[in-house]
Amino acid sequence: MVATITGGTILWFVLFVVQLPFYGWFDDHEHTWWLWTCLAGGGLGLIGIWYVRKRDAALKRAAALEAAEREQSPAASAD
Repeated sequence: MVATITGGTILWFVLFVVQLPFYGWFDDHEHTWWLWTCLAGGGLGLIGIWYVRKRDAALKRAAALEAAEREQSPAASAD
């Protein structure tokens, strides 16, 4: 999941950087929102990377805690 979000974020930033030299053309044709959309996508992607990494870490911690609890009380899980 993290790789997908990271790939998308990189793509948004690349699109922003590629379009940046053509800012004048975009401004003349009132399409500057294309650049700002790419920049916003990259910024939101950074938030997405942070969120997904935190979520994955929390899921791994919960799974490890659950496994440790099962090891400590095997008789309780047999009931």
